[in-house]
Amino acid sequence: MTTSFRRASRALGAAALLAGAGATACSDFLVVENPNVIDVAAIDPVADAGTLAGSVQQNFAIAYGWLAMYGSWMSGETLVSETFPTRNEFGLRNVVAANGSLNTDVWQPLSLAAASSKIVLDLTLPNAATNINYARAALWRGYSFLLMAEHFCRGTVDNGAALTPAAMFDSAVANLSRAVTIGTANGTADGRTIANTALVGRARAHLGAGRRPQAIADADAVPAGFTFSLPFIDDLANRTRLGNRLWQFTLDRGSMSVAPFWRVNDPRVPYLTPGNHALVPQDPASGPFFPQQKFPAFNSPIRVASKLEADYIRAEASGSVSEQLALINARRAAANRGAYTGATDAASVLTELMTQKGFDFYLEAKRLGDFRRNPTAVLGVPQPGATYFKPGFPTIGNQSCFPLPLQEVDNNPNLRGT
Repeated sequence: MTTSFRRASRALGAAALLAGAGATACSDFLVVENPNVIDVAAIDPVADAGTLAGSVQQNFAIAYGWLAMYGSWMSGETLVSETFPTRNEFGLRNVVAANGSLNTDVWQPLSLAAASSKIVLDLTLPNAATNINYARAALWRGYSFLLMAEHFCRGTVDNGAALTPAAMFDSAVANLSRAVTIGTANGTADGRTIANTALVGRARAHLGAGRRPQAIADADAVPAGFTFSLPFIDDLANRTRLGNRLWQFTLDRGSMSVAPFWRVNDPRVPYLTPGNHALVPQDPASGPFFPQQKFPAFNSPIRVASKLEADYIRAEASGSVSEQLALINARRAAANRGAYTGATDAASVLTELMTQKGFDFYLEAKRLGDFRRNPTAVLGVPQPGATYFKPGFPTIGNQSCFPLPLQEVDNNPNLRGT
């Protein structure tokens, strides 16, 4: 069973119609209203809750694309084929809090997704126990906190005090649990999709927090064949908001080059080789350009949750070498890679499990979280003290997470001076 939400696009279309209504109703052709501004007074929170919840999902989709790219640089999935010093800091594993890209491209979009979800959750809507809009908003609030916990050294909820990753995982679990409960009670296909997506996210959060039995229970509850992918559309006028960010920064900017570790004959990481494409890196000093082809269009969907991910979570959480080997060989067979022939001690098998997971979920914003949980089992990450792949930069640092941006620290009254 493969499932994708389509309401985001419809909701965004409804928002566009709502915004345009005021302009077309104007009786004086000399008076021009901004078609991109919605009159707050014209919004009915109950009637427009679906539009608002759909906008939350799209806010998360934007943040997810950014995070997948920036996380790929620090975790070694891709090389930073960029001249921007702020972006090369991620490849160098040496990101400073004053990094402007850290704030505008990573933290702000993720914070917006979390904040906009709270707007929906704070509404008074009918049938609260089954209302699909509450379920959708709770889902993306939970995933926003989950990604903060995995990628940032510390986080914050609603301008509150600084929280550890463990506390952020707990915040994710609380919201994802609400999505599971309401989505299940809703009973529609959308409701069940939200509930299953939340189950995968909650299993992931429990694993990150070290609660292995709970992670296994949630992973086991995800139905066979389940997949949820965020949809994107190719709207020439709105590609930055509605299009696939990973393709945008492959085609329009040439920001990511598949790193050497992943340049193998594996269909799960498709890429183009130099001489077989016309794409160019943004920084000529990056050397030969190997653009990704996993997301080859502006309307390429990005997977967020699946039974396959749940299987990986279960295998890792169980600690069972035999269970991990079974999944490893199943995934290698699916990729025509042949059976695993390496050492079968626990450490070696976990390394191979993380490697196969890396191939399966390449550029899906999971690798950095895997590295933080299993730093010795995740291969291909730029190593501290090593020479950077292009000249003019210092050696690679040892960061494994992003700092909170200086703008958040300075403007959050509960963080100033921390």
